[in-house]
Amino acid sequence: MLDSERQIGASWVSAAFLATLFLLVPATTLAHDIPSDVTIQAFVKPEGQHLRLLMRVPMSAMRDIDFPRRGPGYLDIARADSSLRDAAIVWIINNLELYEEDNQLHSPRVLNALVSLPSDRSFLSYQEALAHVTGSPLAPDTNLYWNQGMLDVLIEYPIQSDHARFSIHPVFDRLGLRVVTVVRFLPPAGVVRAFEFTGDPGLVRLDPRWHQAALRFVELGFLHILSGIDHLLFLFCLVIPLRRLKPIALVVTAFTVAHSITLIASAYNLAPNALWFPPLVETLIAASIFYMALENIVVGSRAIVIRRRWTIAFGFGLVHGFGFSFALRESLQLAGSHLLTSLVSFNIGIEIGQLLVLLLMIPVLYLLFRFVMAERMGIIILSAVVAHTAWHWMIERGGRLREFPWPALNAAFLAGVMRWMMVILIGSGVVWIVSRKVGERFKKNKVAVDGNNADERVGRAEVGGCN
Repeated sequence: MLDSERQIGASWVSAAFLATLFLLVPATTLAHDIPSDVTIQAFVKPEGQHLRLLMRVPMSAMRDIDFPRRGPGYLDIARADSSLRDAAIVWIINNLELYEEDNQLHSPRVLNALVSLPSDRSFLSYQEALAHVTGSPLAPDTNLYWNQGMLDVLIEYPIQSDHARFSIHPVFDRLGLRVVTVVRFLPPAGVVRAFEFTGDPGLVRLDPRWHQAALRFVELGFLHILSGIDHLLFLFCLVIPLRRLKPIALVVTAFTVAHSITLIASAYNLAPNALWFPPLVETLIAASIFYMALENIVVGSRAIVIRRRWTIAFGFGLVHGFGFSFALRESLQLAGSHLLTSLVSFNIGIEIGQLLVLLLMIPVLYLLFRFVMAERMGIIILSAVVAHTAWHWMIERGGRLREFPWPALNAAFLAGVMRWMMVILIGSGVVWIVSRKVGERFKKNKVAVDGNNADERVGRAEVGGCN
């Protein structure tokens, strides 16, 4: 009986040991095979009837390729040509789509493929990279571990014209846990355009037409406002006490004009570029949400809220515009030569998203205050929940802000402050004038409508008296 129990215990121990090995070994292999960070460099240059593609990819990202080795794992450079070309086809050509206008390019040829040392710096420019890839390979006796080398490839695609518009879709996200692709496009005009994306960016137009850039940035603005929970909460706090067309239109217009000013100014590099500026803006955005929620709780008079809310929306809209610019900054590389068009389109996308949110939000608030709870109590409860969230955001973001040193009060900093004060004053004046004009027009229309109603009532009274 004891022997059988010992055998059962030994079997359980063996099974546990094997299970542990089964769980650990694949994880170790996976961590070894898939690099954590991969940087890919590429030059795209159309010339005549061919498009040249120069690429540099770390060989550690190219799995399932049997590179010839010698000694303790050194790459056998003398016998590596065939495997290097196979790697270029499997891991580069098969994961890359190039388009001339809207037609995908086919029949690529690998003109040359060679391995380089990690310290090689020839890919700093196109001419240096081309001379390197078409030059002599490393000496056969170079001691280089196979997974420490860089694969440099020259690929050629047939095209119709080098003046066509080209697009690229790099699907290199499988090469590592985080893959950064740097593409430099060299059109015949000689103006080099640089792009940098992480993972799979989708189809990237290297020289977009204005309407292509516009459509892309409308989509980016629309998706950004829908995914920006802090901007949506601020918009929510703005309209909770209003819910009528005229005050909502005035408030949203002021917010739109304000964030458009700072968004466009930031895109033209007029905003501070110091490291402390983004966390400052994020902290101020959280503070704006907290303030608006607090005002909804404290101020009970709707007349006071309507009278002053557009000015508050304008002031905080300037801050939110900087927040929008941070999200836009990385995408501006996709604008090509249509910077202003892309900025306006991004703003249009934001406004479309805001309108969609308002169209959903206002009926929900109306039904809530009509059938579930009293309006004043509902405003207080909803605003208190938002204020609680914004308070925690403000504390957390303020903690990150304190990690940066205060800016030096030099002439350049003071000049920047004065410049932005002038922009804010001019923008405030424009919005004030517009709001006065709109208010006077509404007042005249109301007086005219009231006068017509009074005349109608008098006429009815006279008719009744005669009868």
